[in-house]
Amino acid sequence: MTKIINIALDGPSGSGKSTVAKILSQKLNILYLDTGAMYRATAVKALKLGVAVDDAQGVKSFIDDIDLQIKYVDGAQRTFLDGEDVSEKIREPHVSMAASDISRLKCVRLKMVDMQRKIASSMSCVLDGRDIGSFVLPNADYKFFVTASVKERTDRRYKELVEKGHNVDYNALMQEIEQRDYNDRNRDFAPLKQADDAVVIDTSTMSVDEVVSAIMLRIKD
Repeated sequence: MTKIINIALDGPSGSGKSTVAKILSQKLNILYLDTGAMYRATAVKALKLGVAVDDAQGVKSFIDDIDLQIKYVDGAQRTFLDGEDVSEKIREPHVSMAASDISRLKCVRLKMVDMQRKIASSMSCVLDGRDIGSFVLPNADYKFFVTASVKERTDRRYKELVEKGHNVDYNALMQEIEQRDYNDRNRDFAPLKQADDAVVIDTSTMSVDEVVSAIMLRIKD
């Protein structure tokens, strides 16, 4: 691709958008920017400092100078916080909820959005999140809202965590996902929202390949 293009994938937790975004980036040979990893890393920083993730003043004390970097190592995105690779740590279940809470803070979103916009303006990329098409990149070339039923999203997440060796309570996980959906949709600033011009793709009964194909059909070089 000769010109810079931005592709926005929004949707609730566990809808499959991150998996699809990674594959799209490989097929199109453009950057995949995992915006969720940035919020998760911010939550890890707060937990590390003993700052409550809903304490706006406490988070403001470190957010402007946060040492957060997204790097590609051996073809995979890695997240570094204060020079440490936290790519595995940010996927732990308790960090997921902490990330949902801390992302509600305006100071955090403004910092992350500023970082994301700078990256997107300099190179073609696929971004996935909650408000990419509606807020972060309202002028993105392509916008998709990727969703799935709560049960399907719980099934996927449960399988993923069990395969990684985590001891998980299925019902508690479902409640956690429902709570995260509520948090994301009802936060005061830049909530989870389908952009008016986004194409909706329900992945509940679709394979990953089918989702990728559906999106690729809509993307013109």
